[in-house]
Amino acid sequence: MSTNAPASLRHVVLFSFKDSASAEQVDAIVSDFESLEAAISGIAGFEWGTNVSPEGLNDGFSHCFTLSFASLEDRDAYLVHPEHQRFVSTLGGCLEKSLVVDYWAR
Repeated sequence: MSTNAPASLRHVVLFSFKDSASAEQVDAIVSDFESLEAAISGIAGFEWGTNVSPEGLNDGFSHCFTLSFASLEDRDAYLVHPEHQRFVSTLGGCLEKSLVVDYWAR
């Protein structure tokens, strides 16, 4: 990264789903999470994928989502945005655990 390039704030979310969660329920959560990019203007980028590491160190986390923000203010607005809050409220039935890490990309 160039020293003159603007930094980007990354918001990394890992999900581990309950054994009882169906593939359809997991797919619906992924789709719903993806829809936040269009609904919340401060999200500068969104990507996701499933764990493919052969190391076996994922501690049950199967899905990784990375959102990018231009500023702390954009991230903070996302966290309290009604669409994000609605999404979070739908996770209880399927989610075993989650992990969130934010960092400035270098």
